[in-house]
Amino acid sequence: MPLKKGLPALCAAAVIAVVFAGFTGCRSDSEDSKKIQNLDFTVVGEEEVPGELAQIIAQKREKPFKLTYADANDMYIVIGEGAQQGGGYSIAVHELYLTDNSVVIRTELMGPGSSEATGTDMSYPVLIVKTQYIEKPVAFQ
Repeated sequence: MPLKKGLPALCAAAVIAVVFAGFTGCRSDSEDSKKIQNLDFTVVGEEEVPGELAQIIAQKREKPFKLTYADANDMYIVIGEGAQQGGGYSIAVHELYLTDNSVVIRTELMGPGSSEATGTDMSYPVLIVKTQYIEKPVAFQ
């Protein structure tokens, strides 16, 4: 009988402990992704990147991919959208910025305009962004 009396109190304590544990140690995602500063960058062509990076891009270009590559001073952020039917595709950079724990790049694949001749050959849009080397992971958005 004494067990039955203590069971509701024990259950209530367990629920409170679980709720409390759920709130501790949590940090808002917006806190982690708060922009500290915009980063300067240059969009470069494949002929302007280190040879090793150019080879990696050539190997990966047929399927969508995202990668970063760094040398002594620079970081290259590369986004490939894989095979696209016809031409006229490009990748736009909307933002490149620094947060407390990452470098964030926000891009968008732009299709050909309605009046643009696209042809029938496959195209492989690739964006290469060159920026200063920062030792933080890159978040692709």
